[in-house]
Amino acid sequence: MITFQTIHAEMPAIDTQAVTAWVQAVGASYGRRMGDIAYIFVDDEEILRVNRQFLQHDYYTDIITFDYSGGSLISGDLFISLDTVRTNAEGLGVAYEQELHRVIIHGILHLCGLGDKGPGERELMEAAENRALALLNR
Repeated sequence: MITFQTIHAEMPAIDTQAVTAWVQAVGASYGRRMGDIAYIFVDDEEILRVNRQFLQHDYYTDIITFDYSGGSLISGDLFISLDTVRTNAEGLGVAYEQELHRVIIHGILHLCGLGDKGPGERELMEAAENRALALLNR
């Protein structure tokens, strides 16, 4: 089950049914089934609190993914800072909605096993994000 909730933020104007179907399709393309996925939309202060408390990182970020997956069943809590998404969209010169969708799928790709920290991983992650975004925009 995929859920959408907020902490210290307003729910973004997304089509949750379409996003749910899209997330499921992307997961299936990696041979994964959906378990419990919680999207938690937050503000910058909440993402900073989560980052400090659970990861001992003292900086803002667009997404923090807590992975509870097992085998082919993916589950997790995905905290997304809408403030940072908006700032990043402005900095990249892209639409807020496009950047939000990129971050939404970024977390799912992490749950599917893709990384973005090691050598060459960022490029593979970006390519996977672009393929997933193309599916949504059909």
